Amino acid sequence: MRKTKKLWMLAATLVCGASVFTSCSSDNDDIPVAPTDEVEAQLQKMTLREKVGQLFYVRPECLDTTIHFNQPSSVDGSTDDIRAIKLQAVNETMRGVNEKYPVGGVILYAHNIEDEAQLTAFIAQIRALGGSPLLCIDEEGGRVARIANNGNFAVEKFESMAAIGATGDAQNAYHCGNTIGTYLRRYGFDIDFAPVADVNTNPENIVIGARAFSDNPEVAAPMVVSYLQGLKDAGVTGCIKHFPGHGDTKADTHFGYAQSLKTWAEMLSCEMTTFKAGIAWGAQLIMTAHIATPNVTGTDIPATMSSIILQDKLRGELGYRNIIITDGMEMGAITQQYTNAEAAVGTLLAGADIVLGPQNFVGAFDAVIKAVEDGTLTEERINQSVRRILKLKKQAGHQTLL
Repeated sequence: MRKTKKLWMLAATLVCGASVFTSCSSDNDDIPVAPTDEVEAQLQKMTLREKVGQLFYVRPECLDTTIHFNQPSSVDGSTDDIRAIKLQAVNETMRGVNEKYPVGGVILYAHNIEDEAQLTAFIAQIRALGGSPLLCIDEEGGRVARIANNGNFAVEKFESMAAIGATGDAQNAYHCGNTIGTYLRRYGFDIDFAPVADVNTNPENIVIGARAFSDNPEVAAPMVVSYLQGLKDAGVTGCIKHFPGHGDTKADTHFGYAQSLKTWAEMLSCEMTTFKAGIAWGAQLIMTAHIATPNVTGTDIPATMSSIILQDKLRGELGYRNIIITDGMEMGAITQQYTNAEAAVGTLLAGADIVLGPQNFVGAFDAVIKAVEDGTLTEERINQSVRRILKLKKQAGHQTLL
């Protein structure tokens, strides 16, 4: 007992002696110690609503509550009704909603972009929104390129990632990523949801196809890493997708259920080769797939909603420590199985950090607040994700994290 007490006193002495800014006397127990880390300092100042806002990256239409869309979005990120609206500026309704519903990021699609002058003005308006949103886009090159496929922009176009992969030269993937990153940075984007890290092993695949570098993981992996490096050198953060691999599917998750019947062992020898390479390189974002993996999870739950895929496999087994972002939550594979509220809360419970593109942002936001208030989600769970997101904002050079 006496020895234990001596050890405790020694530890207390060392702790007190190491600090010149705090006191060990009981008189100072209630004085908060200022965190030295900028991210932690910001986190401590944030309200719950500010924290929850950081978890949502939305299309601009989600901030305008007069706009309603129920169709699942296609690979171009739009539906007929959204495309017809052609929202290309922040309006007063959006500003009013944003006062109560801050947002961590905004993703632009082709229909939101007219030309350079409009895009520059729109991005400046988005920058002024509450939540200090990061600007995101799907600009993979080839089929999915919101800017390069717009005739009003004079930028280099790329045939496809499959064409680049076929050259066998990873320097070509670097050139693609760096070229895209350079013009995205010039226009004001922070994040490019690219490259595709899927291995296109199923010839019947209708959604990935030539978006992937190869049907051979050993070819695809160095291409993925080189593309990421090209983006980084241009000042843009890349995102590898769609975990745990959308390449061995037949159906399109934009419109409904899709599955991979591979076992985890089979994925480790194929799909995980590219994701492991991206993680080892230091990927800051990994996007989930809405595919079911019944031979891994034992259920038909989409990977986006599965703690086995996101926590046990991606974080636990593969050791990934950075941001997990969902694929668009307005896609049919999610909306046909879950309500807006179930999807937002469920993916956070499963381990995702960012909910991308909920069909009803305000409703999803309210559902997460309620989940914290009733104990379904803890505030510390929210804090874990917000720390990662604020760290990314700091790395992206944002002058203010909020």
